[in-house]
This record gives sequence, structure tokens and C-alpha cells, in this order.
Amino acid sequence: MAIEIERKFLVTRRPEAELQQALVEQIQQGYLIREAEREVRIRRKGDLFYLTEKKGSGMSRDEHEILITEQMFDALWPLTRGMQLAKARSTFILDEHRLELDIYQGELEPLMILETEFTSEEQALAWSPPWFAGPEVTGDKRYKNAQLATEGKPDNG
Repeated sequence: MAIEIERKFLVTRRPEAELQQALVEQIQQGYLIREAEREVRIRRKGDLFYLTEKKGSGMSRDEHEILITEQMFDALWPLTRGMQLAKARSTFILDEHRLELDIYQGELEPLMILETEFTSEEQALAWSPPWFAGPEVTGDKRYKNAQLATEGKPDNG
């Protein structure tokens, strides 16, 4: 099990110049288990398929992820009905940090969330977000993907 340390920010204006060199991948994900401090999801990211468990909340969480087959994904996908989302993820490097801009699709449009991961909480807290990062939503449960998949976009999103 690994520790995921990340910060998340709302984005209201696309950083067009920064996205010129981004890798863009389509993501579908659905939730099998959604509890207060634990979630289990499946994800299709390009041609790869994952089963992921996350525990905890806030900036640091336990995360365990394994590759699964497309057949496993297809068998589990119907179990996530009512708990699914789709997004385009643009991954790019800015000031030596790997940033991921998720642009949500469907009923979650036009929501955009910027994420970046760190190796320590100290590094995360010392990082200055880029010009296009809006309000921080790292600890805001309304912006967790599991919440977005089941409850939709928050009123101010």
C-alpha cells in the first residue's frame, strides 16, 4: 500500500499555453464501494484498466492499485451504475511538477480540477500553485471523485 499525497484546485480558465504539450487521456471510472473513509473504484484509462482502493481523507491517503483485465472491468462496470463519471485528463510538467488537469464530461461539465502529487506533506505545503489554479479543494469532500460520481457537481462548481 502506498501513501498518496496530493493537492487539488478548481480551475475556471483553461491554461491553453500549458496544455499545448499535455498528454490527454480519456478516463471512465465507477465506484464499487463508497464509505466515509474508504472507496473502491474501477477505472479505464486509455487501454489500461485498474481496481483501486483509497482509505482516509484530506491531503494524504492510503492507496492500493492493481491492473485488471478489460474483461474484469466490463464485468464490474454494471455494478457501478449511478456511481460513474467520465473526464479527460491532461498531464503536463510545469516548474518541475507533474500536473493533471481533469476536465469533467457529461453532467459534470464544465468542472475542471487541477491535481498534483508530492513525496511529502512538507513539499505539498511549500508548493505554490500556478496562475490558473483557483480555490483549493483538497479537503473539500464535495470535490472527491466518488462524491462527484454520485451527487454531481457542487452548486458553486
